[in-house]
Amino acid sequence: MFGVMPRYPLPPGEKWRKFELHALALRDFAGASDGEALDPFALAKYADLLVVDFETITGLSEAAREHLLGSAAPAWSGGACSVPLPDGRRVVILNPTHGAMRTNATLMEEVSHVFLGHQASRLKIVAEDERGRTLTRDYRKADEEEAYAIGAAALVPFGALRRALHEGRTSAEIARRFQVSRELVEYRLKVTRLWPMYRQAHLEQG
Repeated sequence: MFGVMPRYPLPPGEKWRKFELHALALRDFAGASDGEALDPFALAKYADLLVVDFETITGLSEAAREHLLGSAAPAWSGGACSVPLPDGRRVVILNPTHGAMRTNATLMEEVSHVFLGHQASRLKIVAEDERGRTLTRDYRKADEEEAYAIGAAALVPFGALRRALHEGRTSAEIARRFQVSRELVEYRLKVTRLWPMYRQAHLEQG
């Protein structure tokens, strides 16, 4: 899957070059050109992910629904169920309060997990007493970093990002072009070591 030749410029740093190559493989698979916005929803079906509208979920109490979409909304972006459906697909639920640009990054991270062959994280009961159950998540930091970094690189590839920088584009303009959040663009600028150049260019403009 990831045997992509470096036809495009790569960022500095061995880890980030590796991530970029994985991201380019995903873009090649999707048929997306270097400067084209990537559609994670189109890729999700190839990853056997079924994106379910939050509003269609049954069994949630009204209090739980209000909590998840209200005070707790900033704390979660989405996730995939660890147990697949009978047809092999995994259900993905996205936070409907987060908007399309942030949702694209969340779904792209889930797609990356699948294409990288990561084992789905699970919630498990670690204790149970009169106060109820205590849950813990089987969290693997390296997998999460890799999936997010590759998903972000697939959404905003290094070559196009560097080109936009040389054209004097702001992070907000780049975000609109690739249909992602400004925060994701600035994350990409920082991890690819383009941030000092970006800051200097826009300080001079200011």
